[in-house]
Order: sequence, then C-alpha cells, then structure tokens
Amino acid sequence: MKTFNVYPLMPITPVKAQGSYLWDQNNKKYLDLYGGHAVISIGHSHPHYVEKITDQLNKIAFYSNSVINPLQEELAYKLGELSGCSDYSLFLCNSGAEANENALKLASFHNGRKKVIAFDKSFHGRTSLAVAATNDKSIQAKVNEHEVIFLPLNNSEAFLDHINDTVCAVIIEGIQGVGGINVATSEFLNLLRKKCHEYGAVLILDEVQSGYGRSGKFFAHQYANINPDIITIAKGMGNGFPVAGTLIAPHFESKHGLLGTTFGGNHLACAASIAVLDVIKNEDLIERASDVGDKWMKDLSTLPGIKEVRGKGLMIGLEFEFPIADLKNSLTNEFNILVGTASNKNVIRLLPALNIKQEDINIFNHALEHILSNQLKTV
Repeated sequence: MKTFNVYPLMPITPVKAQGSYLWDQNNKKYLDLYGGHAVISIGHSHPHYVEKITDQLNKIAFYSNSVINPLQEELAYKLGELSGCSDYSLFLCNSGAEANENALKLASFHNGRKKVIAFDKSFHGRTSLAVAATNDKSIQAKVNEHEVIFLPLNNSEAFLDHINDTVCAVIIEGIQGVGGINVATSEFLNLLRKKCHEYGAVLILDEVQSGYGRSGKFFAHQYANINPDIITIAKGMGNGFPVAGTLIAPHFESKHGLLGTTFGGNHLACAASIAVLDVIKNEDLIERASDVGDKWMKDLSTLPGIKEVRGKGLMIGLEFEFPIADLKNSLTNEFNILVGTASNKNVIRLLPALNIKQEDINIFNHALEHILSNQLKTV
C-alpha cells in the first residue's frame, strides 16, 4: 500500500526539533517560521510540555468520553481564565474542521435555519465549504444540509444585502490564514455582531489559526471587543497534539446526544492543551506576541520589494508584486528557513512559535533583504 498523494511536500524529513528549529535526517538545521500551519505555539519540545505529556502517558493516555475525565474540567477552567471567556462552555474534539462542523450544527439546532454566510478566501477546515471559499467570486455551495453564500470580506454593503431572518449563521475568521492574512476590521466585526443579534443569526468566530495568543490577544476578534455566539479553536491549542474545541455561549442549551466524539478531549490531548496554557501564561506569550510582532512588521515594511505587510501579533503576511515560489525556495534551500504560503500565490505567511527569539527574527530579515536586494539588481 502507498499513501494517497494529496499534499505538495517539501523535500525535508524532520527527525528532531527544539524551540524554533528542525533538524533533518542529514542533521541539517532549519529555522521554522511556519510551525506546521501555526500549530507550534510554544516551540518544539518545550520542557514543560514534554514533561506533562510524558507524565500523562505513564498514567492513562486515552479513554472515551463514557467516563469522567477531570483533565477536561481543568482545561476548561484554565482556558476560560486565560481567554476571558469563562462564561462559555467547551466541547472538545480533534480538528478545526470538526470544531466548525459542530459550530454549524449547534447554530442550526439553535434557530432551525440552514443558510450560512461566509467570506471569500476563508478557510474553515478540509470541507467543501473551504474548497468553495478559495474562489475569488461570491459563490454558493451545499455543505451537508447548509446553503452557504460567500461574500467579500469587510464589505458592509454586500453583507447588509444578504443578512436577514432566514440566515442561520455567519462564520468568519478573525484573521484569514490560508487566504493570505487578511484582517477582518473591527468595524466589520461589530456590524456582524449587531446584525446577527438583530436577525437571530448565530455569529461564529473561527479562531482555529488566529487564536491562542497568536494575534497579540487570546482571540483576534477581541480587538473588536465583541462576544461571538460560538468560537472555534484548534492548531496552537495542542502544540502539535491533535486537539480542538468549540466554545459555546451560555444562551445555548446542552442536551445529552446533541454532539458526540470518540477521541475528543482524551487524556493526552487535555494534558497537552493544559501544558500549552501554562506556558502561555507563565511566559507572558500573548503580550510578547503583540510586542514582537509589531516591531517585526515595522522592520519588514522597510525592506525593498514588499507590496504590503499585514497581520497582527505573530500572524504576519508579506505580499509581493510577484509569485513567491522562487523566493520561498531560496529561503529554504539557501538559508535553511521554512515559511508558509497562501491561496494568494504572492503571499508568504509567517507563523512562528510565540516565544521565538529576536536573533532568529533577525536571521530571517537579513536573508529576505539579501534575496530581495539581489532581485532588484537584476531588474
């Protein structure tokens, strides 16, 4: 049997990792500024993280949700305390796609409707919803039983034309990740909050990539000072361990059998997630992401050849006037630096660990400046 080939792969086989670095099978060292789609939030092999997972593995790694698991309660408490969402309830699952599917189910159960508004270039997991959203034009798709319409991000007029009392939910990323680090404005998010309340629609904030301190706040939507009805989380939540969650506002009523999962909230997943929260709190990584990210974006904006620097905290997009495939290859092959791409082929995504060191940021800046300066010389 062979694997089903659906991913373009970098020619790298990591065999160990520490902090912001990876080593391949030839002991070649790479600076990791991508963290596997923003998954590595506290750095590879953080000692507290390794200790907590190892300790839990020696006790019990997994049992289904048919038994009491005190780690779920500890996780929910610490998550509520650090995020400022202590009045929400937490449903644990395994991936961002699953968290968003649960969010849509809850929304539909809540108001009995099927129509969903999402936004161009959004990405809500490996579903038909995400595939449809990569189109530049507003389109419609069927996702399970939901009718989904895609609108331009931050376009108030288009949104007002479509929001009404037939809409089940509005789902939006605080900052679009795969779409190219496009930031939802505070004004737009406040409009969504107001109109969803007015028409009885459920406002879902997808914080799968932009959550867990990456934006310089625990959730990116907190820049707008709004309270969504549902928040979805994953990626940086487990620092590489598969775990996700759906945060549910108190006006939703829970019932036995409403949602279900076999592996969600298992003992190891909870131990990993608690360790991440511990490190984020103890090392002040949210405030650090804000300070370090602001300085980094200002420094990057002075480099030649960059069309736009955008994002918040340590969720940064660099847009160029040209496709970045060759630039990315130069960073990887000549400078041993790993970065991310986006559905916009002119955008590089920077999604490093929240405790990245300034000297590592300087290494990237110097490498990028060197490549761009050489390109300008040949023009």
